[in-house]
Amino acid sequence: MTQDEAVVVEKFSTRMEAQMAAGLLEAEGIYTLISADDAGGAYPPLQYLGVRLIVLPEDERRAREILADWRAAMALEPETGEEAEDEPPLNE
Repeated sequence: MTQDEAVVVEKFSTRMEAQMAAGLLEAEGIYTLISADDAGGAYPPLQYLGVRLIVLPEDERRAREILADWRAAMALEPETGEEAEDEPPLNE
């Protein structure tokens, strides 16, 4: 993939989040690259500049759909670690 072919489909605030998204796309057969100005991960504080997830132009639409579905699914997950109301406690 050359720079001319690169399409940034999303920016993340951490390399870890970008790697999770890249793994999801690659599991769907989409080739990805991660670009960050953090010295190859040696200086994580520089990630505040943004970590970019890059795909080929022909995969852009599908990648955006997959990432949107992923974001929607993550929004349904309890963020505080609280149990869902319909589920019994784990210790019963």
